[in-house]
Amino acid sequence: MISLYLTFNGQCEEAFNFYQSVLGGKIEHLSRFGEMPENPDYPLSEENTNKIMHISYRINEQTVLLGSDTGGEWANSLVQGNNFSISINANNPSESDEIFTALSEKGKVIMPMNKSFWGSYFGMLTDQYGIQWMVSCALEDHKNNENKN
Repeated sequence: MISLYLTFNGQCEEAFNFYQSVLGGKIEHLSRFGEMPENPDYPLSEENTNKIMHISYRINEQTVLLGSDTGGEWANSLVQGNNFSISINANNPSESDEIFTALSEKGKVIMPMNKSFWGSYFGMLTDQYGIQWMVSCALEDHKNNENKN
């Protein structure tokens, strides 16, 4: 599944509430930066605690729009008009690695593929054409599928 991932500088919740009022659908998941585990290497400022870390909004059966607020070091590079990434969910970690490796060739790895605290195998990159990508697979789903076989 491929989705568009929008990034905002503090207006994510407001924007997604607006999109929902116009397009209908349902916000399926919303988490805030204050809910993530503390990391002494990356302290969270009080002003960022309530910002959106991740939101998933299902517009219809085929369309899911994803998003988050940005902050800290990432906020400086946010430019409206290029504040999006293409998010691709692979079927398993091997497929994630293949896609990530191919897309990052001649590009720039932002975050290498690794297990995330939210239970996904996840990485970010900018390809050779300047397009930002997020590659992931849900590790729980992969584990459940392995147990079924």
